[in-house]
Amino acid sequence: MDLRAGAMSALGWWLEAGVDTMIDESPRDWLRAAAPAARADPAPAEPAAHSAPGAAAPTDTLPATIAAMHARLLDPALIPGAPGAALPPAGNTASGLMVLADMPEAEDAAVGQLISGDAGRLLDRMLGAIGRDRASIYLATVAPARLAGGRVPPLLAAELGRLALHHVALARPRMLLLLGDGPCRALLGIGLADARGKLHDLKHQGGSVAAVATFPPRYLLREQGAKAKAWQDLRLLLGGLDR
Repeated sequence: MDLRAGAMSALGWWLEAGVDTMIDESPRDWLRAAAPAARADPAPAEPAAHSAPGAAAPTDTLPATIAAMHARLLDPALIPGAPGAALPPAGNTASGLMVLADMPEAEDAAVGQLISGDAGRLLDRMLGAIGRDRASIYLATVAPARLAGGRVPPLLAAELGRLALHHVALARPRMLLLLGDGPCRALLGIGLADARGKLHDLKHQGGSVAAVATFPPRYLLREQGAKAKAWQDLRLLLGGLDR
């Protein structure tokens, strides 16, 4: 990422979010927050002990590695008849920060990138404001392909939620950022309105992870006034990364 372009992008986001000062309440180590933590490949996580309420008991074993998880998400049998192509997660699992959206945007399949177009440019600015870029996060979606109407049927939602929780267990991030209502309901069991403004201790088969919820970029494009609230969420995320 070009440093000058990244700095200008971050400044633009801060201005839109209502930030009018360059100080914080307490000193913090920006270099440590931005630098990905090197570690070995994650050990296989244990299969889930239970399924989501209302879902049939799964008969298959869960993927044992990140590569196997990607293969499962790209399997056409996972979402039969989806009008959009499935897109794999992107970024670095060793970065310590996993960002989870609900599903690809309508135009993402055409360009082969999750959260593309205007929403993608806004996401890049949000990441720049916390000293990150796409190379220093791990970006994934609950549903790997866009469904008709942008809605997930309840029975499929249960299976995708089960896979998403196991995905987090395999990636083992230090922090998890949930973008929108879909990921919040899939992993926390509550909507975005109730999930915002606090750190959540999300339990998974490999342990637990602190999760923060905020608005997805496509919503912020429509509701400019929500950017200040999104900046509050990002500050909460930073506080968790600094611990």
